[in-house]
Amino acid sequence: MERPADYKLWGVEKTCQFLREEGLAEWEAKFREHKITGTRLENITADDLEEMGIERRGDRLRIWHIIKIKLWKIPDQSKVFNDSIHGHIKLHPLLVKIIDTPQFQRLRNIKQLGGSYFVFPGASHNRFEHSIGVACLAGQLVQNLKTEQEELNIDDRDILCVQIAGLCHDLGHGPFSHLFDGMFIPKVRPDPWKHETASREMFDYLVDDNDLKPVMEQYGLKLPEDQTFITEMFAGPLDTNAAQGQTWPYEGRPEDKSFLYEIVANKRNGIDVDKFDYFARDCHHLGIQNNFDHQRFIMFARVCDVDGLKHICVRDKEVGNLYDMFYTRISLHRRAYQHRVKNIIEAMITEAFVKADGHIKIKGKDGDEFTLSTAIDDMEAYTKLTDSVFEEILNSSSPELAEARKILEKIISRQLYKFLGQTKAKRLPEEGGPQKKKRRNDERFIDVTEEIISTWKRELAQAVPDAQDGLNPEDFEIIKVTINYGKKDQNPVNDVYFYSKNDHTRVFQIPQEQMSELRPTCFSETLIMVYCKRTDDNSLKAAKNHFSQWCRNKGFQVGDTVGL
Repeated sequence: MERPADYKLWGVEKTCQFLREEGLAEWEAKFREHKITGTRLENITADDLEEMGIERRGDRLRIWHIIKIKLWKIPDQSKVFNDSIHGHIKLHPLLVKIIDTPQFQRLRNIKQLGGSYFVFPGASHNRFEHSIGVACLAGQLVQNLKTEQEELNIDDRDILCVQIAGLCHDLGHGPFSHLFDGMFIPKVRPDPWKHETASREMFDYLVDDNDLKPVMEQYGLKLPEDQTFITEMFAGPLDTNAAQGQTWPYEGRPEDKSFLYEIVANKRNGIDVDKFDYFARDCHHLGIQNNFDHQRFIMFARVCDVDGLKHICVRDKEVGNLYDMFYTRISLHRRAYQHRVKNIIEAMITEAFVKADGHIKIKGKDGDEFTLSTAIDDMEAYTKLTDSVFEEILNSSSPELAEARKILEKIISRQLYKFLGQTKAKRLPEEGGPQKKKRRNDERFIDVTEEIISTWKRELAQAVPDAQDGLNPEDFEIIKVTINYGKKDQNPVNDVYFYSKNDHTRVFQIPQEQMSELRPTCFSETLIMVYCKRTDDNSLKAAKNHFSQWCRNKGFQVGDTVGL
């Protein structure tokens, strides 16, 4: 159709013809009914489209977007965000459209560090800004690889998909981040569930609910291939039960672009831009020194062939920088992520959520109602589930939420369960039983399960048989804390390949004997933190005796006990 230079001269028929040409014929009747001419198109808004009876938000945005681009000739420009960590970030228009959706805006109300904000006043940052930061770094890394190695054939589609994966990798987080999937869900649902799975579902829901597929195609993406590729980069292969012998489980990109799967979430050695951002961001907000320089890693990163696949490798001189990265991770866990007060606050929030679970109603698809634990089954309901549920319980007058409300009131008034001490989960060689044994430095460590923790609570209550203090198993709270370098009890640097200054094609691993003698030799430890729910002096004194006696009975070392 030859459109007139001034679309304002269009009548209703010309307007409807334009709709048909742009694939919007299903709305032609609405435009006819409301006699929409070119003049009306000049100032039409998404709200106007809603008044015309176009009910679905995604449909309204799609129509408005096409009118804006095709008729108003307004270029869909990138936007600049001023980030506290990375400075000014320029994001692609498609990323901006994703950010401007309810599903992504939800991340403004989910604390990055969960309950840490109740301990560290600076830890107020949210998943929203972290996700933008990861998108920024993902773009920097993939762009650097493209510039330095043209033979990799990285195209604009690859770059855009990697950036979107960085932006959307945390869409599936629930209230207080890891508290939800690591503490609450395991207590209320038998099947294992991870936020990465919900991130995939939420991204697909975001695309459909906001009708972004035409927009994604407009910016050069190929669907469904690229949508699959995006979710695979942060959630893993679609088919986790791939046939045995299948060498390449991914569908979004072929093996010759395997390195793209190591940028946002690196399953091989844990070195990825997700960590780069949260190390820098969390250290900044917590007031902890970050010794790792992620910009140096990006600068020295290079793709090399390793056993038939292309992997991201780094210069050999950067091995010290990598150890600084993993040491930063350990420092954050010791000083903040596993802080003993933060841990018990999160345990109390979890306890409150468990008690409130069946009494919180969230409307989802088709008007169905979901609870805290079932909202993960419906992305429309899950979009509404954020940290705000804490205040919803705290400010509720419902008698069904009385127990949960009382626990949260204790947190607000700082009437926290009291720390008794911590010990390592190791036992004497002669102790038997069904527990799994792990050998580390000639010690035996217990694989601490929920069943074992329940047993320990009973043993704690019985540890001083002559005492008449009336302490019961439910008066104790036991929290397992595992601190490692990201690869359980293994050294993650052993899975890193390096190249030298003189040969960028030959890769190698640095032998143990060539590494610094100052490097760590143990890469994981498990601590057991014990608390008492009773806070009166007599109960605390008795509980301390219980804890000390229990440690002696188990052959555990007594450490960090509280003087009373």
